[in-house]
Amino acid sequence: MSQSLEIDKIVQIVINALGNKDNNVASTANVNTSKLTVNDYPLGAKRQDLVRTPTSKKLADLTLKGVIDGTVKPEDLRIAPETLELQAQIAESAGRAPFARNLRRAAELIVIPDERVLEIYNALRPNRSTQEELLVIADELQNKYGATINSAFVREAAEVYAKRGILRKD
Repeated sequence: MSQSLEIDKIVQIVINALGNKDNNVASTANVNTSKLTVNDYPLGAKRQDLVRTPTSKKLADLTLKGVIDGTVKPEDLRIAPETLELQAQIAESAGRAPFARNLRRAAELIVIPDERVLEIYNALRPNRSTQEELLVIADELQNKYGATINSAFVREAAEVYAKRGILRKD
């Protein structure tokens, strides 16, 4: 066996074992795919069939060999919004509703260019934006990206910042 194939095999074993201390992979035969539970955690081990990258690659397609031969690209290694939604379902079933909300907010942000996310982050810092600027960002999030949860978050920030007097004054 070549060294790269051995490394590839080791990488797959590690990926499959991550977060699965007893290394027992659950059968997917009796799992309801419409709503996941803590029994489906970790997804990479117990529900690998549901996990896809934003470029539609399966976890099994993400190999060292693929990286070396160029069939796995950096964009293949990003998380997909659908995977974050599955993780949110698991978090809810574990009674971790705030974490589930954070995962859903993150899922909405995936489609927004990284540079724009950083601009929005900076705009949300105290005394960096006017209320109108924040409301324009909220509209952009909702209308351009369909990010309704994040849009509501920015609208709420605009209200709170106004009450606390931490909006930029022009």
